[in-house]
Amino acid sequence: MSRILLVDDDPLMHQLIESALAGQGHTMRHASGGEEGLAMLEREPFDLVLLDFVMPGMTGVEFMSRVRRTHHTVKCMMITAFGTPEAVIGALREQVCDFLPKPFTIAELRAAVATALSACSVGDIEVISASPEWIELRIPCTLDAVPPLQRLMKQFKADLPPQTYESIAYAFREMLNNAIEHGGKLDPSRYVTVSCVRLKRAIIYRIKDPGEGFDPKQLPHAAINNPSDNPAQHILVREEKGMRAGGFGILLAGQMVDELVYNQKCNELMFIKYL
Repeated sequence: MSRILLVDDDPLMHQLIESALAGQGHTMRHASGGEEGLAMLEREPFDLVLLDFVMPGMTGVEFMSRVRRTHHTVKCMMITAFGTPEAVIGALREQVCDFLPKPFTIAELRAAVATALSACSVGDIEVISASPEWIELRIPCTLDAVPPLQRLMKQFKADLPPQTYESIAYAFREMLNNAIEHGGKLDPSRYVTVSCVRLKRAIIYRIKDPGEGFDPKQLPHAAINNPSDNPAQHILVREEKGMRAGGFGILLAGQMVDELVYNQKCNELMFIKYL
């Protein structure tokens, strides 16, 4: 049974989260502010802390910073409607497990809590650059890091039109999955480097994996190499090789953004979305 501490000054949020997590095998305790939450952590152990970013007396990032001084292994997940680049980067530096923006569904909350308790891959992310205009991260090669990382990165694109953000998010997810799975061989001791540069009229992503690269023309299992007279050929190839369904990533990602280019080795790519 997992022990969860909720630190939030909103009584309604306490009721909502406790109701959502009821029957999930957790013991819930509550604190209305940072100082109370820190005091409770000193008195009893917890497996996970759910906390709001905006609290009386201290922010969620300040709370996590104080927690890390004495409780190095406790997992934290930030829940907030006030996601700013500063909050996201601060949370990453303090090894947050996830960043769940309000409003969220019960299913999203339960899934995020389950992931944080079982695997906290985001906590292993290294922040190289923390400028809102230039984010650079080193990400362990595990697919568990991708969904929470997408939620974290969404905070930097909150001002974009939904269609523009969705296009960027799709390309980012597909290219990062490929880098982790094929370049990093799903080895969490290896890392993918991701950069996101925000310009006045464009957003540029750079993803570099630790692999040996590949020849894009030698991927019969990818839709990008299907002949014009057989647009489903790669599906048969994947079935013959016993591969999972898919193979559309590079093709669709290239359609979602304005430019997508690889380096000569093809273990590094950049894509650009003009604003």
